[in-house]
Amino acid sequence: MSSLACYAANENISRGREKTESKPKFRDEFQRDRDRIIHSASFRRLVYKTQVFVNHEGDFYRTRLTHSLEVSQIARTIAASLGLNETLVESIALAHDLGHTPFGHAGQDELNHCMSEFGGFEHNLQSLRIVDHLEKRYAEFKGLNLMYETREGILKHCSKRNAKKLGKIGERFLNRNQPSLEAQLADIADAISYNHHDIDDGYRAGILSFNQLSEINLFGKFLFKIKKEYPQIPDNQVMHETLRRMVSFVIGDLIDNSKYLIDEHNPKNIDDVRNASINFIQLSEQTEREHRELKLFLRSYLYKNEVVEKMTKKAKIMIRTLFDSYMSEDVKINDNLDFEKGLDSTKKARKIADYIAGMTDRFAISEYNRLSC
Repeated sequence: MSSLACYAANENISRGREKTESKPKFRDEFQRDRDRIIHSASFRRLVYKTQVFVNHEGDFYRTRLTHSLEVSQIARTIAASLGLNETLVESIALAHDLGHTPFGHAGQDELNHCMSEFGGFEHNLQSLRIVDHLEKRYAEFKGLNLMYETREGILKHCSKRNAKKLGKIGERFLNRNQPSLEAQLADIADAISYNHHDIDDGYRAGILSFNQLSEINLFGKFLFKIKKEYPQIPDNQVMHETLRRMVSFVIGDLIDNSKYLIDEHNPKNIDDVRNASINFIQLSEQTEREHRELKLFLRSYLYKNEVVEKMTKKAKIMIRTLFDSYMSEDVKINDNLDFEKGLDSTKKARKIADYIAGMTDRFAISEYNRLSC
């Protein structure tokens, strides 16, 4: 790992772990976090959870696992350029989607609707719940007992109501403090990766075309150059090269603008970062506008496409059926979902939400078919 800037997260001045452990012998504290995340059951299941397209619909579409790896790669590249803690940003990137349900955002939205009377469901909170409580691997503590800074980065968003229940990790939402630069970076790397691979997957699915995408400035300006430079290459290579240059441009813009903001505000340590009035990891205003334009385009032409909406509708029906079926049961359903006697409805619903959120797409479909017989 390259030398850290004074404003980077550093294990020597970390807020530590919930349960104190002896220092690792052959790695640093954030490497230990990364390794625990990679070896967790929740991380392994990400390979069978989808982004937009249901997992069994096509093996070349992105899953939550491939997305997390792409976010990690982008974030590490930028972290190295800014003198940030590469291993911490990698840990956050790998863990940020652990709490996602099967069937992408459709599954999350429906599970949140199911849980509306029981405290709701939000995937960032669920990711934190997994690493703090639900993973059961270690004899001395529950969860993964991750460093504060890793947990802080996982919890990107949180309402004040929920923040009050979370103790120290929720304080920044109550005090309106900023997270570490590594957390800020993982957040924006997520957005960069998301837009990039949704274009690619949408094109592969035959939903998005070059004619449509050429109208989007952030994509179109590179598409025209590549078609002029390489008029003979096939369309799939045109797409790859356009996306490659687009992402490279966005990463370069983010690095340059973030360096400018850091130099302008001159934080001397991580406390200066937390007490700042703005995030220092930001795109320039022009590129941010172009990025928003791309997000709006994807919302209109991909996420609201008839094929995707059909998947979304089916996914919501399956999640609702699973939740309602489990809530109606008063006995043990299987080894992973066992209700204690006298369990109140709120705790029961949360246990069911934990169970459903942990499912892969394929297992959720199998359970739906079993319960619908």
